[in-house]
Amino acid sequence: MTTVDPSRCPLCGQSNTCTQSDPARAGEDCWCFTAKIDPAALQRIPPELRRRACLCPRCAQLLPPEQAD
Repeated sequence: MTTVDPSRCPLCGQSNTCTQSDPARAGEDCWCFTAKIDPAALQRIPPELRRRACLCPRCAQLLPPEQAD
């Protein structure tokens, strides 16, 4: 079984800024609660990593790196 860091995006490996994986931010809403996630981005997640870590905002919207923020 693949070890997954829940604070890292399963597509690019960068921080996913997920409040749900950070005990210090427990109870805060995550950015993804209100974001539009591109369905194609979800399909790119390898099956063994699905539902184990959140995408980062850039990968969730399938943005090129220069448009991340």
